[in-house]
Amino acid sequence: MSPAALVSTATLLSLSILSLAFLLTVYRIVVGPTLPDRVLALDMLAATAIGFIAVVAVKTGFTLYVDIAIALGLVGFLATVAFARFILARGHAEETPARKPAEPQRRRKGRARR
Repeated sequence: MSPAALVSTATLLSLSILSLAFLLTVYRIVVGPTLPDRVLALDMLAATAIGFIAVVAVKTGFTLYVDIAIALGLVGFLATVAFARFILARGHAEETPARKPAEPQRRRKGRARR
């Protein structure tokens, strides 16, 4: 088997596996039972897109795709951190119950304080 045929077969197999991962990730985004599941799936979607870009870079030999993949990785990381902070802030707001108005303090019977 020639090196070109090996690379062609490997890229075809890689694109097939990445396509399956992409479809499963989109399913998790749509059906995800909770918001953190959806955020994690969006992060996985960015990682899958980076994989697609890397495979295309290997297949075409165009090295600019690697720079695009690095930029997408940085943007995906920042988006995940922003979503995590949003979920964390929202979670604290939901966990703290509404405060009741403070009850007036009762005076003790007996001696009055001076």
